[in-house]
Amino acid sequence: MSIWKQLPKLAAAFGLALVLAGCGVNTIPTKDQTVKAKWADVQAAYQRRADLIPNLANTVAAYAKQEQTVLTAVTQARASATQVKIDASTITDPARFAEFQQAQDRLSGVLGRLMAITENYPDLKSNQNFLALQSQLEGTENRINIARIDYNEAVRDYNTELVTVPGSLWAATFYRSYKQATPFAASAAAQSAPSVFPGAQSSAPAPAPEAAPPQPAR
Repeated sequence: MSIWKQLPKLAAAFGLALVLAGCGVNTIPTKDQTVKAKWADVQAAYQRRADLIPNLANTVAAYAKQEQTVLTAVTQARASATQVKIDASTITDPARFAEFQQAQDRLSGVLGRLMAITENYPDLKSNQNFLALQSQLEGTENRINIARIDYNEAVRDYNTELVTVPGSLWAATFYRSYKQATPFAASAAAQSAPSVFPGAQSSAPAPAPEAAPPQPAR
């Protein structure tokens, strides 16, 4: 068949593609990919903290062996947090997401206790290895906070698209398998990141990631 006879069909198909693109047919999967990318950033930030903890605990133990209760609690909380199985599907499963957040919040709490007791050991506070780890932990807590805020914003944007026109129309037709993502919610533990500043006597309050506002009903 001649290519010339196919031109009208090709032009119609191209025109339809442009119309669909203009109507936002690709918006939902695009926003979904953004949420998953931000979720990966959250995971990376928490993993960085988990990687720092063994060296930190060992350094503290060398100077404060009598604080075995706290050191054991840190080790157990880290193990619990790293054993929670997570992947991209976690963000659309509220139960699994809550398990992940609770494990990380528990670890934040015991880290705060660990950093508080270090104030009782002047030799430890002047140890260069400890100071370096303390600085890295400070930076990691900041990364976690920023990553959670960025993730929550991406979730808010994506979830809103699913329940507002024209996104809700595409969600009801082409993208029925797409589910709303779960945002981080501020908790008592999350509001107190481990204190990593020299001279602090307790866990210093850190800005908690804002929970995404409730989404309108379908």
